[in-house]
Amino acid sequence: MHDRKQIEAAEDSALAPWALRASQSRGRRVNEAEHTYRTCFQRDRDRVIHCAAFRRLEYKTQVFLNWEGDHFRTRLTHTLEVAQAARTIARALRLNEDVCEAVSLAHDLGHTCFGHAGEHAMRELMRDHGGYEHNGQSLRIVDELERSYLPAFKGLNLTHEVRYGLMKHRTDYDKPLFKGLVERESPSLEAQVANFADEISYNAHDVDDGLYSGLLTREAARESELFARAEREAAQAVGQGEEDLLRYQIVRRLKDYQISDLLAHSAHRIAEAGFSCIEDVLAYNGPPVIEFSPAMKQQVIALKRMLHARFYKHRRVMRSMEKGTRFMKEMFERYVEEPFLLPGGFHRRIEQGESRHRVVCDYIAGMTDRYALEQYKKLFDPDTW
Repeated sequence: MHDRKQIEAAEDSALAPWALRASQSRGRRVNEAEHTYRTCFQRDRDRVIHCAAFRRLEYKTQVFLNWEGDHFRTRLTHTLEVAQAARTIARALRLNEDVCEAVSLAHDLGHTCFGHAGEHAMRELMRDHGGYEHNGQSLRIVDELERSYLPAFKGLNLTHEVRYGLMKHRTDYDKPLFKGLVERESPSLEAQVANFADEISYNAHDVDDGLYSGLLTREAARESELFARAEREAAQAVGQGEEDLLRYQIVRRLKDYQISDLLAHSAHRIAEAGFSCIEDVLAYNGPPVIEFSPAMKQQVIALKRMLHARFYKHRRVMRSMEKGTRFMKEMFERYVEEPFLLPGGFHRRIEQGESRHRVVCDYIAGMTDRYALEQYKKLFDPDTW
């Protein structure tokens, strides 16, 4: 049987010199005894999977509201796809898979209900009250809001490396406000991998959901050169008349094109950077290392532009998001005015001196789509009690 020490030794010999290592972790905010047969990063991953905020992702929107269909991505299935892509990339680059997976699994814990529209609404509501950003909220969840494993600490007590990976996880939507981590260091390559795994996953699976829903047509999607290439090659492989299979093969190729390009270009950039250890990565101050090639970057931008114009802005998607964010704003204002309407634990936090706006933000940001609708009805529908 392999114990933790043996797993760490195998990790030390298999990983690149510039990868994060469990044996060299800077530890947790509160010291804990090490586990017998799991590394510290493996424990982080498991703690994320077992926390309540992770379970709630099942009923949070990716693009379509939860009740619009059983086959569309939710925030949970998106997260699982990100973790899978991150492990694939990390393994190929000889980086730490466990860190990539832990960061990927935790990166959307702080997302509100009703997708990115919900985040924009919460950001507006909290503009004058400390701000809101879903990666900052993810860190807040793992550091403060989840139930403690031990009386000695709040939250999940994750390692510095995973917490800092959340801080450095950025996408087009994210402008982190992390005040709890003040170190001035560059993100680990593992954190950068998680970032790109997120982008690659939603680029591909949003095409899949768009096509499956019928809101996005293949004709419209061909505005993207990357999609057109994937469609041509998929059609040659499976022929015409097999729409479900063709769609799957298109999405599979979209992922493969992006990951293959990212691996090749990033390997080249790592060699150029001349890293010899993890300290070199953290002290690095040059251009991005984990990155698409210039040609792929332009194709990905065009793919996103197509999705934005042809899918995300479709009236059916916009109508659902507008309705959901209106629910959020009305609930937020009502709870701030009358905090006694909050569940006991949240109400007590206000009595103990916490900011009323921050407590209401924590409550609503943690809601699933369906729970938000239930609470909205209880607040404003005279026939619901």
